[in-house]
Amino acid sequence: MASNTHGSGNSGTGASVPDRPAVRSYLTRLVCSMCGHPEEVDRLKNVCTACGRVLFYEYDLDAVRETLPRDALRARDATLWRYRELLPVRETRHIISLGEGMTPLLPAPRLGAVSGFSQLYVKEEGLNPTGSFKARGISVAVSRALELGATALGIPTAGNAGGALAAYAARAGLPCYVLMPEDTPLANKLECVLYGANLYLVKGLINDCGRIVREGAAAGRWFDVSTLREPGRAEGKKTMGYEIAEQLGWELPDAIIYPTGGGTGIVGMWKAFDEMERMGWIGSRRPKMISVQAEGCAPIVRAFEAGERHATLFANAHTVASGLRVPVAIGDYLMLDAIRASGGTAITVHDDEFTPAMRAIARAEGISPAPEGGATYVALTKLRDSGFLKTSDRVVIFNTGAAWKYSELLETGLLPVLDPADPAVQAQIA
Repeated sequence: MASNTHGSGNSGTGASVPDRPAVRSYLTRLVCSMCGHPEEVDRLKNVCTACGRVLFYEYDLDAVRETLPRDALRARDATLWRYRELLPVRETRHIISLGEGMTPLLPAPRLGAVSGFSQLYVKEEGLNPTGSFKARGISVAVSRALELGATALGIPTAGNAGGALAAYAARAGLPCYVLMPEDTPLANKLECVLYGANLYLVKGLINDCGRIVREGAAAGRWFDVSTLREPGRAEGKKTMGYEIAEQLGWELPDAIIYPTGGGTGIVGMWKAFDEMERMGWIGSRRPKMISVQAEGCAPIVRAFEAGERHATLFANAHTVASGLRVPVAIGDYLMLDAIRASGGTAITVHDDEFTPAMRAIARAEGISPAPEGGATYVALTKLRDSGFLKTSDRVVIFNTGAAWKYSELLETGLLPVLDPADPAVQAQIA
């Protein structure tokens, strides 16, 4: 396995965008989101050395406000790197990109008509490289790790993040080690193998995989890029918030419904909203941030309902939506803070509701939804029925991945087989 990865500086041999014009990053600090302890901003770091919590990158937002008018973004490439000044990679040559980000925010009029919502949108993250939103955070994390001298990368994953890391590590020319539960969907396993990752299946859940990855990182085998245990992934995910604002003419929706496992998306978008307000790009109004979890794995919902700031380990976690099978998350307090500060809520969906919702989205709008995406639609209808959301609200639901990554959930049943030699074949087509 690889040698110790905790150096600084790298020649950037994995850079994939040599022709992109250099744009300065306004990165200034790396600080703890809990206790405010500062860390060395240009060294590989995982969590706060003082309290063990989540680290955040910070930027000179006053300088960005003076040099980057928001309308200037229109001329930039349609990837998350359009927000280059607000991302932590200092040198353009270190950017590792596969074209991630700037996914469509699709109006969903037919789905809205069925559910009663007149302003319903789907943020279609399944169109990202490797078929999920994980490409965003992994692109930024790998780019920053390469810039700071990482020689190998390790990740625990419920599925999609492992496939994304395998792809971006391959593009960067870095070895990677992926640990996932043995019952992860087959597509996730196959893509890791396809990209040449060192894949290990674990008898247990993602937290069991995480323990092994942290042990390997401590031994110098790789740099740990776990969810919110590495500050770059949240920066990649925050671009979803920038995109929604830009795509809606710099007005935020009334509500965002987001499927929550590790929760980096909620954490990142909430950070983005704060940054944009401080730069004068948006006002102070925020959408209700709504977390959706599976009934069989709902630590954030349980903590929210109990009024707690931290969530305890959800015992015997189980759900067919592997991206939601995260029984404990280091960023629990950041998610719960955002949900409460926004006037949002947290809600569960039963596994039996996933597949019908996937079909409803697909057949109404031609979108290929993962079960996590289906969960947001179920949550939408439940929150309508409870009166928490009004049908006049402008609502964004997230589809975080493509349905093909969960093909085992989509049983076809018995389909008609036609014999082209049969002269009556046309009559067989009902």
